Amino acid sequence: MNAQNSSKDLEGLLVVTVEQAVAAPYTSCRLADAGARVIKVERPEGDFARNYDSNALGNSAYFVWLNRGKESIALDLKNKEDMAVFENIISKSDILIQNLAPGAFERLGLDLKELRLKYPSLITCSISGFGDEGPYKNQKAYDMLIQAETGVIDITGLPDKEGFDGRAKVGPSVCDISAGMTAYQAILQAIIKRSITGKGRHISVSMFNSLADWMNPFYLGYVYNQKVPKRNGMTHPIIVPYGAYACKDKLTLLIAIQNDREWANLCKIVLDDEFMANDNRFKTNSDRVANRELTEKIIQDKFMKFEREELIRKLEEASVAYGRISDMEQLKNHPQNNFLEIDTKNGKVKVLGPGAIHDNFIPDVNKMPELDEHGKMIRTEFSSI
Repeated sequence: MNAQNSSKDLEGLLVVTVEQAVAAPYTSCRLADAGARVIKVERPEGDFARNYDSNALGNSAYFVWLNRGKESIALDLKNKEDMAVFENIISKSDILIQNLAPGAFERLGLDLKELRLKYPSLITCSISGFGDEGPYKNQKAYDMLIQAETGVIDITGLPDKEGFDGRAKVGPSVCDISAGMTAYQAILQAIIKRSITGKGRHISVSMFNSLADWMNPFYLGYVYNQKVPKRNGMTHPIIVPYGAYACKDKLTLLIAIQNDREWANLCKIVLDDEFMANDNRFKTNSDRVANRELTEKIIQDKFMKFEREELIRKLEEASVAYGRISDMEQLKNHPQNNFLEIDTKNGKVKVLGPGAIHDNFIPDVNKMPELDEHGKMIRTEFSSI
């Protein structure tokens, strides 16, 4: 895919974001990718995510990933002159995003309700750990803590053994990302509504609720059928077969069966036992979950008779989904990758591209801002409104 132009769907919209870490930067990054002008307000010492690591040519990998295409201004919002600049930016903005610690925005003397009364078309979005209401509303929240609170950690990992706690966090920052995705979707919805009514709205995004929403299949199974999800490593807690199996050449292959038709194809073409599909122990997914150990042993024994590429050919013939387990080197060279090139002070960083491609155009986002890189320009533009 060679196209390097971005669609400019949100061109003309001004976003001001008082953000840090991952969740809000994820949201504003997607708005910037879509063509909005995004002004990132940083404290004088900068967004602390700038110093998470130095893995991307001396830059923080998280910061490069999530701050492309933005303008940076450093403001001390406890300083009257800086606060005046910030308020002037707000007066011209379409969208205001903030994910400071609970109560920090209000302690600066900023009231979102008053801002929206003053600027009725303004869309405001606050991202916090637990939302604006409830007993946890003032509690600090980080990704792993929310993974714990929502039960994600409890269903992830391996079975417990004596002296071994098999629970594990999910590797990527799924809580922050889910909140960022939720905020982006909600802001787009508000933009559409504003185009009809001319009025903005306030959006409260809870990291907890964003991730808890993803837990619904497990939650509903427990609440209505008293099923406690088991940790099964690289298998699915409620679908069988759905997991990793070793092959004759000691490589690993994952397969995923989504319905009984696929199961019948697997039995006939891959397992070479079409009668197994109608065996009452394995006929439905519920039967296979109840007989997980036996089902997986039969599949594993069969897979060990073939090398991985042989099995892949059989699985493709059976129209059964499969996946190879990629390490970082294999991800780096994966044939399905698309990339963005981000300019930094130390050179170009090639990041993995977004999942949604519009009319074959990849966003042309160009640059990660240095701290206060655009400060002088923005102060000049907004100091005398």
